[in-house]
Amino acid sequence: MEEKPTKTFILKIYRGVPGNQYWEEFELELKPYLNITSALMEVQKNPINRKNEKVTPVAWEQGCLEEVCGSCSMLINGRPRQGCTALIHQLLEATGSNTVTIAPMTKFPLIKDLVVNREQMFANLKRIKAWIEVDDALDRGFGPKISPKVQEAMYVLSTCMTCGCCTEACPQINSHSKFVGPATISQVRLFNAHPVGKLMEGERLKPLIEEGGVSDCGNAQNCAAVCPKEIPLTESIALMGRKVVKQALKEMVSLPDAE
Repeated sequence: MEEKPTKTFILKIYRGVPGNQYWEEFELELKPYLNITSALMEVQKNPINRKNEKVTPVAWEQGCLEEVCGSCSMLINGRPRQGCTALIHQLLEATGSNTVTIAPMTKFPLIKDLVVNREQMFANLKRIKAWIEVDDALDRGFGPKISPKVQEAMYVLSTCMTCGCCTEACPQINSHSKFVGPATISQVRLFNAHPVGKLMEGERLKPLIEEGGVSDCGNAQNCAAVCPKEIPLTESIALMGRKVVKQALKEMVSLPDAE
C-alpha cells in the first residue's frame, strides 16, 4: 500500500525585537491535536524556515500548559488567546487556510519575538491592593463565613490569570492611556467581596476613582469576548462603577468644610 502523503501547515510568525520585526514562515507536520505551544517546540528543535535557512529559535513564554498561568498569551490569527489551548486543526478549519499566523500582543512593551512585558498589569494589582490582609489572623481565630452564592461568584473572578488578553482587546488602552484595564477592575470586585478584604474597600476603590479608573471604560465589551476564563468583566465594570460613585460621594461628604 502506498503511504499517505504527510500533511503539513505553515506557521507564520511575526518575530524580532523592537524596531526590527519581520514575518518568518515555518512548514511543520500537521499532527493530531497539535497546539501552538507544541508547534513552537517543533520549531525550537529544528529552527529551519521555509527558505531552508537555519535561524535562531523563536522566543516565547510558557508555563502550566493548561491555561492557568496566562504566560503564553499571543495574537493567534489576530485574536488574543493562549497558545497552549489553541489547536492547529481547529484554527485551520476556522479560516479555510493552510497558514496559522502568530504575533506578540501589541499593548505591552515588546521584549523579543512573542515575549512581551506585562509588568504594568501587576503594578496595577499592587495599586488596588489585590490581596487579603492576614497578619495575626491565626490569633483571631476563624474568619467570617462566606455564603455559597458569594463563594461561587468569587471563584469565577479568581480564575483571572493576568494573561493580558482583555488588555490587548480593549480599545481604551494604548501608549497614551492610563486606564487600569478590565482585569484590575474585576480584581477590585473580587477582593472587596471577601468579608475581610471589604475592610479595605475604600482603599481599593480609590484608584478606580482617579484618572485611568473605571470612568475611562468605553464599554466596547471586547474584554469579555476574549477572556479565556469567561469572566464577566463587563458586569464587574458596571458594579464597580456604581461602587465608585457611592465612594466618591462618601468622600465628598466626609471632607471638612472649606473656610
